[in-house]
Amino acid sequence: MFALAEAGLDEYLAEIREHVCSRCIEKPPGGPPCGPAGKKCGVELHLAKLIDSIQDVESPLMAPYLEHNRRDICANCALLHSSICPCPMDYLSLLLVQAVETVDHRRGWEPRHES
Repeated sequence: MFALAEAGLDEYLAEIREHVCSRCIEKPPGGPPCGPAGKKCGVELHLAKLIDSIQDVESPLMAPYLEHNRRDICANCALLHSSICPCPMDYLSLLLVQAVETVDHRRGWEPRHES
C-alpha cells in the first residue's frame, strides 16, 4: 500500500465520494457515507484493500481489475453471496479505477504491476 502509507485514505475517499458514490444507485438518502444510514457498502467496507488492489493492476481493460478485486477482496468478504452481493464495486468499477488513478496521478505515483 505504497500510496496509502503516505497519503492516507482521505484524498482517495473524497475523490471516490465525488465521482463514484454520487452515481451509486444504491446510495441511501443522506449517503455517503452509507454505513451510518444502514446500507453496507463494499466500497466503504474495503476501501483500503480496494485502493491497493486497483494500484496492483494496470490495464486498458476492466476485466483484470474485476478479477483481481474478486480474488483479493470479494473472496474474503463477509457479504459474499448475501442479499447485497454483488455490491457497488462491480457496477461502479470503471469509476472506482478512474478515481484511484486520478489521485495517484495527482500525487505523481506510478502504478504497480502484478508479478
